Amino acid sequence: MTVLNKTLVIAGFLSVLAAMSSANAGVATPRIDQRQENQERRIEQGVDAGRLTQDEAQRLEAQQGRIENAETRAKADGVVTRAERRHLKVRENKASRNIYRKKHNFRHK
Repeated sequence: MTVLNKTLVIAGFLSVLAAMSSANAGVATPRIDQRQENQERRIEQGVDAGRLTQDEAQRLEAQQGRIENAETRAKADGVVTRAERRHLKVRENKASRNIYRKKHNFRHK
């Protein structure tokens, strides 16, 4: 392989990397990611404090998993639209209410 060919291969690779990073610019969802972390922490704290049963925690974690799957689907085309972000936020709000209700339903232990 000549120096020119190597340079072209490297340049092509770098342009692909640049295209991938620019395509992912609209995909960042830091607020949603932070909220998911917070809610997963709330579930863990509920279990540790004895305020959530294992069944309740599993259902809440499954709900969080479904939200993560929805987020992955929203990111699949390289752009998370305003409507997709709103839909994810609505789902997170519902999950948050569910966590609160389950932690305060007095069915623990």
